[in-house]
Amino acid sequence: MKNLLIIGFVWPEPNSTAAGKRMLQIIDLFKKENYTITFVSASKKNTHSFQLEYSGIKSFEIELNNENFDKLLLQINPSIVLFDRYFTEEQFGWRVDEVCPNTLKILDTEDLHFLRNARQTAIKKNKDDFKAFLINDITLREIASIYRCDLTLIISKFEMNILIKEFNINESLLFYLPFLLNNTEVNKLSEYPTFSNRLHFTTIGNFRHEPNYNSVLYLKKYIWPIIKNKLPAAEMHIYGAYASEKVYQLQNIKDRIFIKGWIEDSKNAYINYKVCLAPIQFGAGLKGKLLEAMQFGTPSVTTTIGAEAMQSDLNWNGFIEDDAEKFAEKAVELYVNENTWLEAQKNGINIIKHNFSKEKYSSILLLEIENLVKELKKHRQNNFIGLMLLHHKMKSTKYLSKWIEEKNKKL
Repeated sequence: MKNLLIIGFVWPEPNSTAAGKRMLQIIDLFKKENYTITFVSASKKNTHSFQLEYSGIKSFEIELNNENFDKLLLQINPSIVLFDRYFTEEQFGWRVDEVCPNTLKILDTEDLHFLRNARQTAIKKNKDDFKAFLINDITLREIASIYRCDLTLIISKFEMNILIKEFNINESLLFYLPFLLNNTEVNKLSEYPTFSNRLHFTTIGNFRHEPNYNSVLYLKKYIWPIIKNKLPAAEMHIYGAYASEKVYQLQNIKDRIFIKGWIEDSKNAYINYKVCLAPIQFGAGLKGKLLEAMQFGTPSVTTTIGAEAMQSDLNWNGFIEDDAEKFAEKAVELYVNENTWLEAQKNGINIIKHNFSKEKYSSILLLEIENLVKELKKHRQNNFIGLMLLHHKMKSTKYLSKWIEEKNKKL
């Protein structure tokens, strides 16, 4: 039977995070192949959580260190288990191995957490080369999780190269799966406001994600002062879920910086604005805000890290600048020059069509999964490091979890 079990780190929030949108893209991919899909998570649902039952997806809240999950596994009997980020593989992988040893295990990294951590450390230490900080505790945990799974979905070609060239991970364990959009989702520019009917600058990002807060802070401190002096009528509108008090403290009405907070439909954070600004200083993966800017016809200015692995050899949807002053100058140019703006808009649509084709990558992934299911025993035997890590990890994680489980029973 085609049963897919997804163990979520959190419940999907497509209107709050790019990770939530990606999870729904993956769910849709398997749903169209007639998989029976069950989504479980040890986190708590909130008002932003997607209503999975409306899409015919079964869902259950689960607990860490609880044998009831084993019973649920037996009941579902999944042919595939997908772990949402390496945390969930660490927490539940050994249980899957014990209860469903022949189940295909897929890890979705979302982005490489150890790469983001290395870049953040380099920024804090005022160092240019993040590679000096590439090996850390998160690296060891995340790569170990990759080895313990049969296939890992990688969202960025840059990250694929890191894993293959820096850590010598066999390509048979990795699969490149970017954000997925179909043609009907990018052929709507005629429905959106034109250059002359748009105003102001925009940016968006979940503020629980540290790179987003850092980006807005950098924008306010170094870039916006230049833009506001050159464009005295322009405003900076900042959207994002989970804006804390420290985020709202960035609002400055006098300087025309407005914190808008969470927005129900992210489309409305783009279609009425002329330019999206994303001066991202550290991070990993692909930047959902920049892909959406392309999708909704809003040119952008971002950094090298912001645009990383998104454009291949195509022209960017605006400009890429790492210097704050040049960044501001290019933002002003996009804002006032209609020809430049229109060309950037076309570039964005071109990037989506060539690099984020849902049809292309969905079919390749499904074929890869079909082949893995047929040759799973051989595939695992060829992954000796994975077998070794499973042998040791299962023992340490298993008995720690069982100890906590017994302790909880006595409370």
